[in-house]
Amino acid sequence: MTQITVACIQMDISLCSKDENLHKAISMAEQAISKGAELLVLPELFSTGFCYDDMEASAETITGLTVSMLQDLSRKHDCVIVTSILEKELSPDRNASVGSYYNLGICIESGEIMGTYRKTHPFKREKQYFSSGDNISPCRLSKHDIIIGLEICYELRFPEVARKLSLSGSDILITVAQFPKPRYNVWRTLAMARAIENQIPHIACNRSGESGETAFFGGSMIVDASGQILQEAGEGECILLHVIDTAETSKIREEITVFKDRREDIY
Repeated sequence: MTQITVACIQMDISLCSKDENLHKAISMAEQAISKGAELLVLPELFSTGFCYDDMEASAETITGLTVSMLQDLSRKHDCVIVTSILEKELSPDRNASVGSYYNLGICIESGEIMGTYRKTHPFKREKQYFSSGDNISPCRLSKHDIIIGLEICYELRFPEVARKLSLSGSDILITVAQFPKPRYNVWRTLAMARAIENQIPHIACNRSGESGETAFFGGSMIVDASGQILQEAGEGECILLHVIDTAETSKIREEITVFKDRREDIY
């Protein structure tokens, strides 16, 4: 498969209101699927937000309600869903310095969990609550014959993450995020930069709305492998749809041979 219809679902997230968020996400996902979406992306921690005051009750294992509902949706429509959830580890890592909670990225295809990714770079306050993952590797789909590189929010600032995912064979880069105001220009610039420097299509899915005193600008976008913005959201809830052709990536890499010209001997 070289072409896939992707949907970036930009939604507001009600803090610690799992049922409400799940209902909204499923509804918006169904809308996207009705318009032909095969790969759906939801924002970072879409079902809970950063629910620090109720972590124990809000966090789930990978076999919990949130993932189960996403699996049911994915199985029903034979589609791919990528997002992150507030994970509670079943067997806490005794070496973890900040506890047993993770920001868990997950990739589901046709009802099956094809890959997970624990956020490796917690941001500021997150370090007090989340343990860090220690592995960066892409998710290899089976039916759709596509490799997805997933990173989470703050990691947009770390070019090493996207580069490792790209060098590992990713066909599409996905960033799920809760990037707040006033850093819109940072978000937009970095989202394009990660696509340009790695010559890879990039789905950057941010949330909208407010959480306490923090407001979010939305600004989700779908960028092609040359860095051209194909679809871009405003501040409100919306669904971005576009057909990504991964064959275009090869053409772009043949025209400008960034990967062939890398000097691994000096860096």
